[in-house]
Amino acid sequence: MLTPPRTVVRREAGLYALERALQRRGFRHVAGADEAGRGACAGPLVAAAAVLPEGRRGEIDGLADSKLLTPASRERVYEQVVARALAYAVVVIPADEVDARGLHVCNLAAMRRALASLATRPDYVLTDGFGVDGLDVPGLAVWKGDRVAACVAAASVLAKVTRDRMMVELDAAFPGYGFAEHKGYITAEHTAALRERGPCREHRFSYVNVAAVSGVDGRPPRSRRPVGARPVEPMERFEASRGTVGVALGEQPRPPAPVGEDVVMEGGVR
Repeated sequence: MLTPPRTVVRREAGLYALERALQRRGFRHVAGADEAGRGACAGPLVAAAAVLPEGRRGEIDGLADSKLLTPASRERVYEQVVARALAYAVVVIPADEVDARGLHVCNLAAMRRALASLATRPDYVLTDGFGVDGLDVPGLAVWKGDRVAACVAAASVLAKVTRDRMMVELDAAFPGYGFAEHKGYITAEHTAALRERGPCREHRFSYVNVAAVSGVDGRPPRSRRPVGARPVEPMERFEASRGTVGVALGEQPRPPAPVGEDVVMEGGVR
């Protein structure tokens, strides 16, 4: 059997070029997956997956990497993704689960769960930065995928908006830390609040900066979480015919398989 020729997709070809190239190769439903909150020291880790319709039906006005959009633009794009996606899923990993299982393990598990939860089974999977195995479909880890592939950008918006909304809720529950402003990331204001107040149960005690101000000596950082922290339970924020939210369980980490400046695709299952 002859190996099909490679397809090279240049980054300057646009946000939809990679998916359309895959669809021309017979992969009709292309799913993208991304996360939000990986670098935060407080709040949940959120992963999302999305499958956009083929052709112009899948084009979403203003779609881009969520980090490049203003909060108002992200909200508008979020509503379009939810309304127009063939399927989408969002998975929430609470801070205590990140502490218990480790960030990278939770990150891969959340993306795997989000992809497996899609109502439309993908024919091909694109992920941002990290390869996700165990899906029984071919896939590709794309460096800065949320700036290269529309479905990954859509997933990044879903994850970012979901997490930002949750951090605003946590700001009301744990006032004084500024969660609504910095969303749990490390800023000068957040660091000052940590030093003054100490961490709350929504902080990640496995992170060095949180462990350093936890006020508990002689114990591993992950065991310093305040007594009485809530158990890990699914957070059913919304249910729709094409979308779900839940909590993923940790799995063993797998090595990433990033690609370079230009994406090179080959058919078949990895």
